[in-house]
Amino acid sequence: MSLKIIGAGFGRTGTLSLKLALEQLGFNPCYHMLEVFKHPEHIPCWQAAADNVLPDWTTLFAGYHAAVDWPACTFWKSLADTFPDAKVILTYRDPEKWYQSMLDTIYQSLITPSKPEDSAELTAHRKMTRQLILHNSFGGRLDDKSHAIAVYQAHIEQVKAQLPPERLLIYQVIQGWLPLCDFLGCPVPDSPFPQVNSTEEFQARMHKSP
Repeated sequence: MSLKIIGAGFGRTGTLSLKLALEQLGFNPCYHMLEVFKHPEHIPCWQAAADNVLPDWTTLFAGYHAAVDWPACTFWKSLADTFPDAKVILTYRDPEKWYQSMLDTIYQSLITPSKPEDSAELTAHRKMTRQLILHNSFGGRLDDKSHAIAVYQAHIEQVKAQLPPERLLIYQVIQGWLPLCDFLGCPVPDSPFPQVNSTEEFQARMHKSP
């Protein structure tokens, strides 16, 4: 099995809603940061990728039909080259709203200090995400609004510039099923489009974590 869908959008652009939508459309399972928590054995692969030693993507994503969100979106170009038949979905939202959401959720998790009672897996996960997102993607300046938004917008433009239009869907999850289903050639479900992982839901999950 190889990836059929690659999500190139940064986290906090509706990636968990997209994951659930893709799974409902039959692209199941879909990889997301939550999968890394379920599979701590993947953390060394992502840490190596953060250190510029790319893993064998076909092995890492064995059994998955799609991959969205961090950490996968960082390597969208390598994934697009590895899986040339996969379609790419670039999720985005208003930059100001994206930044505020990042500041209130992912940034808080990235700067949370490790505790002596933390498991080895959690410590390794925090190290990997800090390097991959905070340092590699944002140069350690995610708290600098203008810099972070510039990185976010440059990423969007890079994806748009490097893929042919027929392979790329530039998408906001508030658009719902129709553009997504048209792009993927799937019938539109009768059920509402998933709308999950609000800032409040993210924060509640973070506070429950070890």
